[in-house]
Amino acid sequence: MRKILIVGAGQSGLQLALGLQSNGYEVTLMSNRTADEIRTGRVMSTQCMFHTALQHERDLQLNFWESQAPRIEGVGVSVAGPDSSRVVDWVGKLDGYAQSVDQRVKMAGWMETFAQRGGQLVIHGAAVSDLDYFSRTYDLVMVSAGKGELVSMFGRDASRSLFDTPQRALAVAYVHGLGPRPEHPEFDAVRCNLVPGVGELFVMPTLTTSGRADILFWEGVPGGPLDAFQGIKDPAEHLAKTLELMEKFTPWEYARATKVELTDANATLAGRYAPTVRKPVGRLPGGGLVLGVGDVVVANDPITGQGSNTASKCAHSYLHSILEHGDRPFDEEWMEATFERHWEKTQHVVKWTNAMLGPPPEHVLNLIGASGQLQPAADRFANGFNDPADFDNFFFEPEKTNAYLGSLTGAQG
Repeated sequence: MRKILIVGAGQSGLQLALGLQSNGYEVTLMSNRTADEIRTGRVMSTQCMFHTALQHERDLQLNFWESQAPRIEGVGVSVAGPDSSRVVDWVGKLDGYAQSVDQRVKMAGWMETFAQRGGQLVIHGAAVSDLDYFSRTYDLVMVSAGKGELVSMFGRDASRSLFDTPQRALAVAYVHGLGPRPEHPEFDAVRCNLVPGVGELFVMPTLTTSGRADILFWEGVPGGPLDAFQGIKDPAEHLAKTLELMEKFTPWEYARATKVELTDANATLAGRYAPTVRKPVGRLPGGGLVLGVGDVVVANDPITGQGSNTASKCAHSYLHSILEHGDRPFDEEWMEATFERHWEKTQHVVKWTNAMLGPPPEHVLNLIGASGQLQPAADRFANGFNDPADFDNFFFEPEKTNAYLGSLTGAQG
């Protein structure tokens, strides 16, 4: 039986650990926190998982919260004009519903499941020196802890990393008491509110430790009016600032948020990081090699909601690469090939996300505007969140965008 060590208990690390475990591998999982510490700790993300990523969880029978989490049936886009009125407002319907489960709920539950199924769970913050030792006792060591000392082992891939500084200041609040969006009270949607030159507000339903909730998530251009959360430590003050900015920049969303309150004392998060693609193989001082997983190797800005989706798809791809490799050694060549297989699909996510961080070119503004009158365009844009590769066909190049819109209106592109 092959012995595998996974360091880091997030979406990719846990999904991979449970997948390998169900295929008979002897898996050790290292986490710097217990399941209880995760469950009662601070919110970690704004995860919204679309159909393909959810199906990877279903295939491993890990979709424990599917019946409880709200079904997200659409992705809506609103654009604010200079006077804070809405100049664009539409919602595209998803072919397969999306869901958001607070990672405190999911990671704690998955970690307990891993231990109950006989996996070795080690609660210990790993250092590079620890991995040096472990690399000699395991067939494969993988690192899925996306922060801290271990990430420094994986060099930045300059050819695949467009930015070297954060492109957005991020501020998250989980709340109860948000009213329905009046345009579609009969179904839930992720709402993307674009404030040109200023940033974005995302609103999405989720399942948290206390049941159904909603996430209010500001992405602010650094140095701009939304970059206002640094130094705010008090959760109530964080929420007050969130609502103040909503009232000013997205009054239509503020109108349904006047009665909200935080879900718990740890329901806020703020920070920033540079979107980065890293080299997949880390070299240990003693000569051992480790493979990077999830956002260790591909850390996108959350503007396109792809973090947990990419992590799930990475775990899925790596699982198949490991199973197919059989008893052969997990050498550097295999590690590089395993990442490149994942990159084939993930490169589309990186390209789209990086494009969304810049000022939209005229043809993209036309596409977003036209989607208000052309429901098929709205639906296709929404479903791109599940399959970002499709954006290559109608989003990036003016000729393709114009030809696509022409095909819907009967005009020539």
